[in-house]
Amino acid sequence: MPSIPFVQDHQFRYGVIETVAPGIRRLTARNAGVFTYHGTGTYIVGTGEVAVIDPGPDDPEHIRALIHGLQGERISHILITHCHQDHSPGARQLQAACGAPTFAFGPHGTKAEPGAIAAEEGVDTEFSPDVRLVDGQRLAIGDCEVECLHTPGHTSNHMCFALTGPGTLFSGDHVMAWSTSVIIPPDGNMADYLASLTALLKREDTGYWPTHGPPLDNPHDYIEALIAHRHQRMTDILQLLEIAPHHITQMIPPLYPELDTRLYQAASRSIFASVLYLIEAGEIETSDNATLNSTYHRTR
Repeated sequence: MPSIPFVQDHQFRYGVIETVAPGIRRLTARNAGVFTYHGTGTYIVGTGEVAVIDPGPDDPEHIRALIHGLQGERISHILITHCHQDHSPGARQLQAACGAPTFAFGPHGTKAEPGAIAAEEGVDTEFSPDVRLVDGQRLAIGDCEVECLHTPGHTSNHMCFALTGPGTLFSGDHVMAWSTSVIIPPDGNMADYLASLTALLKREDTGYWPTHGPPLDNPHDYIEALIAHRHQRMTDILQLLEIAPHHITQMIPPLYPELDTRLYQAASRSIFASVLYLIEAGEIETSDNATLNSTYHRTR
């Protein structure tokens, strides 16, 4: 399996808005977990007139700290990378306090998937943005300009936000330095995810700020490693199916021999995303509709 150069040393403080780079501040929510690492990093872009990226979970303490720390400044935009429960619910409290509109690609693309809450942080089905963004759209925020990039894969409505000029990208859950992203069908899609990663390789961004964990200073090499990792995982699945047909649950131990059992639900869905990709490519098939419980075999 190709090695991914994870970066897991994360310097932060809870409850304090920290300046992490010129014109960029971060407030970390106290929602640490197996999918959120040390918690959701809410970013503030600009000074005076600012945008808030991913207000985070439904946590009044987190939103109070955000509002208190931005006294004397005006929040003009609330930007949402995607509407999982650790990213968008805080927008409702923040908007009630400051009146700023919310901006995102759209609401969640499908109904909440059965088992998705157990496999990830869950879907914020109540969220729908005031302004629906399109790929390539630019927003003027004080002295800053933000380019909006549609990057489906983790979710169908996932967006990254790039500061024009300095080469800075807020990558949400699409690219994280500490871990890979979970792809949960039907809204998550492996082909879309790989295409979105490839699209980022064509850009010249030099630094990523994910919503969870530390920043990433070598994004192009890292993205190439993520792509190689996913393709190798699909090769491993094909090798398993050369031996014998498998259920997805049977694939987890050989594919993830050291995986924390708390992550088995997420692993099964990521395998399912790879399986659907391989079915579309004509490499594998099943005798019934493709589900988590189906038996899969190599195409005859």
